[in-house]
Amino acid sequence: MTNGMNYTYSDLLKIAKGQLAMEDEYLQSAISNQQSGSHSPIFIDTNMYVMKVWCEFVFGKCHTWITNQIAKRKYDLYLLCNTDLPWVKDELREYPDLETRDKLYHIYKNILTNQPVTWVDINGGYDERLEKAVKAVDTLLKI
Repeated sequence: MTNGMNYTYSDLLKIAKGQLAMEDEYLQSAISNQQSGSHSPIFIDTNMYVMKVWCEFVFGKCHTWITNQIAKRKYDLYLLCNTDLPWVKDELREYPDLETRDKLYHIYKNILTNQPVTWVDINGGYDERLEKAVKAVDTLLKI
């Protein structure tokens, strides 16, 4: 995001549309390059649930286009990162206080609990988190 934390409600819609365009482009590329009828999983770090939460949390409303995309898009697994690691500053990360981070975590957890796709709570230290994520993906892929 070129504006860092200086964004508007309409910027979030542009970001959402750009996210899905990149997903579609990457998926088409993966399908074109697949061999022997299988392809590697695609990992994304955001989706329309995140865009919905961000719109509502920051601006108190959400674009209908985003909520419509939630119903259309299908994913196989969600990895929900818990708030048990210290916050690390970067140019896009907001809300360093644990209270707000926990509030957002519980919003995401509620969404994931109330949708049909498998999800895993990723918590613990860095090594434990990696191990949980790898195990969840391996289970999905039945390796």
